[in-house]
Amino acid sequence: MNCSKCGRQAVYFQRHAGRFLCKKHFVEDFERRIKFAIQKFKMIEKGDRIAIAMSGGKDSTTLAYVLNKLYGFRKDLEFFGITIDEGIEGYRPETIKVAKKVCNELGIEHVVVRFQDHFGMTLDEMVKIGERKPCTYCGVFRKYLLNKTSRDLGATKLATGHNLDDETQTILLNFLNADIERLARLIPQREQEGLVLRIKPFREIYEREVVVYGFLNELPLIFDECPYSELPVRAPVRDFIYEFERKYPGRKFSIMRSFEKLIPCLKQMYPQVDLNRCERCGEPTPRKICQACALIEELKSKNY
Repeated sequence: MNCSKCGRQAVYFQRHAGRFLCKKHFVEDFERRIKFAIQKFKMIEKGDRIAIAMSGGKDSTTLAYVLNKLYGFRKDLEFFGITIDEGIEGYRPETIKVAKKVCNELGIEHVVVRFQDHFGMTLDEMVKIGERKPCTYCGVFRKYLLNKTSRDLGATKLATGHNLDDETQTILLNFLNADIERLARLIPQREQEGLVLRIKPFREIYEREVVVYGFLNELPLIFDECPYSELPVRAPVRDFIYEFERKYPGRKFSIMRSFEKLIPCLKQMYPQVDLNRCERCGEPTPRKICQACALIEELKSKNY
């Protein structure tokens, strides 16, 4: 098929817009929508030092590349990558190699932070002695280290590779779970001391488009799934949205726009609470003891 804009050979069919795009026009559209999201939510501002959460997977690899392409020339901005090494044998070492390679080729600083160094054990060890699901340990400790490392290294923003598919699944999942307070927290209302503001430049981009863009730019994409990956609740929500999108292209954008219209109401219903400092580690938390410290204490009690 030919490109709907110029007649050249198409590389992608954009179902929600009903048009075929060649490489040139696909790349232009992809980058335009990233700029739109960044401007709409003021994700990148003058003087920012932006940490990029670099897992080494397809989303973070593509994110680092495109942010550097679109904004790397600006002397008032800085980018660097942070990779969290949870300690997953047979999986994480390979993605760390990719993250290092990408950052080196882009000429940006790259930092690797390990569970072992901060918590005294790897995720593999946590799973063996703990009673919680692997994703619980991983999610809490990854967020903890990403925020702490970003802040310690002077970052003003933390960019993650969450795409349109990720965001719509989270929105619908929170709604189905009646967790409206968590839904309200998807868009931070204001900055909090000690908490680095997260930005999601891919929030207007389909997951499939991220992959296509990565291939077109010959990026080293890894598609291996984490051996601990479990989606017992999210999986049916994901499958429902995929099927709905297949029958009615553009519905993911509809979910996103509906959520955005609800944001003013959500802010009124659940105003952002002031955070305390954890009594043990000093990190921001709504409780006296942060979740990371509580989990570490629990794990240590199992280990003795």
